[in-house]
This record gives sequence, structure tokens and C-alpha cells, in this order.
Amino acid sequence: MLTNRHIVIMGGDARQIEVINKLIALDAHLSLVGFDQLDRNFNGASKVTMDEINPGTVDSIILPVSGTSQEGIVETTFSNEKVKLTKEWVTKTPEHCVIYSGITTRYLNQLVAETGRGLVKLFARDDVAIYNSIPTVEGTLMMVIQNTDITIHDANVIVLGLGRTGMSVARAFHALGAHVKVGSRNPAQIARAIEMGVKGFYLKDLEKEVEDNEICINTIPALVLTSQVLSRMPASSFIMDIASLPGGTDFRFAKKRGIKAIITPGLPGMVAPKTAGRIIANVLAELLHDNFSKEDKS
Repeated sequence: MLTNRHIVIMGGDARQIEVINKLIALDAHLSLVGFDQLDRNFNGASKVTMDEINPGTVDSIILPVSGTSQEGIVETTFSNEKVKLTKEWVTKTPEHCVIYSGITTRYLNQLVAETGRGLVKLFARDDVAIYNSIPTVEGTLMMVIQNTDITIHDANVIVLGLGRTGMSVARAFHALGAHVKVGSRNPAQIARAIEMGVKGFYLKDLEKEVEDNEICINTIPALVLTSQVLSRMPASSFIMDIASLPGGTDFRFAKKRGIKAIITPGLPGMVAPKTAGRIIANVLAELLHDNFSKEDKS
């Protein structure tokens, strides 16, 4: 239980509703910032502004999956008010206060370094990333079907990156009868691709490998689909970039070539917010409980 623990939930999308429900069930004291336009009230949680919170009572801060912008602004789907997490405000929280975020940003890294507060990156955890790959794969399949005029079966599909999400994506397209190739810089991932029954290749050979591409799914958060690569790709190709912003595609050049390319950050929150929210909520509940238990023992 999280009785008497004051937790601030700042911004976010429909996934945060599941987090709120979970933490209320654990008897936490919740302050909700950036939810003033949400047409729903929660017993055990208060919709407030940052100015209405005494930071000295805050035990934990939960940010959206996207964390903050480089200016400290927090994404707020349910509010038009600007919500900002400042160094001055965080400094006033107790030293044991921990910030939880899906991913980190340069601003967040600097903030915790200067204030000495803890930062937990949920999507850096294997369990969260693997669970989250399930709605990601379903959303990817949906978007590919909506944006192409061919079947996935018998299509030439390239998956860039064979990490926790890339592996699930490659497995799903392979199971549906696509001719899947996986590109990576990691020899272990190449070996894993071959073990899975798909072709593996090194990214240094990407320009050659895209010549027969029909569908390309990028999971690598670095520029890999460069203008040089895109110039060798058929103009009828479809690129879906599911990497963290800004993705790994030269979207300007793709548009110039007539290649349809889209980026879909937060795909699980778009296609299955309840499931994606429950994944985050369950892991958060465990992390909060473990952290407070250690604090009580010290």
C-alpha cells in the first residue's frame, strides 16, 4: 500500500488514467496537474495546479512517457495550461523524492543532476519495453495495412533494429508470411535474426538491401534512413518510423522522392491506451512500493 504517500502526476495522455486508478487503489495521496479538462473526477485524487502544491510534501513525481521538452514543458493532453517542471520547484521537494518518466531528455538529466533527485526511466527497463512491444506491434500492423495497397503476406519487409521492439515486429511480420530482413550493427542481433528464420544484414549494407523494399519499419533512434539510402529505395515504399523522436528517417528527402514515411511516437497510447496504461501502472506500483520500503528501513 502507498498510504500517506504524496504523489504528483503531471500531464500525459489516456495511459495516465490507468496509473491514477492503480495508485488510488493503493491508497496514495494524488495531486493531478494538467487534467483540468478531463471530464472525470477521482475519489482520492485532486486536480490542481503546480502553484497549489506544497513541494515539501511530495514523495514522487510521475511524468508522461515523453518526459519533458528541452524547456521543461510537460505534455498535457487534458489541459491547455502550460505545465513546466522547474529546478526551483524540484529543489523544494524532499531529498528522497524520485521522478518517474517513460524516457529522459537532456533537460531532465540536467535537472536531476543539479537537484540531486532520483530519476527512473521506465522504458529503459526490459519488462516495460517487452510488454509495451505488444500494443506497438498491433499498432504497427494496423498502420501498415491502412497505408499500403499490398498484403503483408509475400511483401518485402525490412525491420531496422532487433531490440526488444524490433524483435517483436520482425516476428509478427514473419508470422504473417512477409519476406523479412533485419538490419543491425550488432552481430548478436544478426545471429538472432537468422535463428528466427529471417535474413539478417549489417547496416553498412543498407543502401543495397533497400532496393527491393516495400515496407520498412525503423526502430533505431538515430538517422539510418539517410538521403543516400532513400535514393536507392523504390518510391512506392512505405516507411513507418516507430523510434523515439525525431526518429531515424530523413523525412524531408523521403517526401521529395515521393516515398510515404510517417513517424508514430507513443503508438501504444494511440491504439491501446488502456493496455499500455496498465503496463505502466503495474510497473510503477511495484517500483514505488520497493522504493518506499527501502526508505522506511533506512
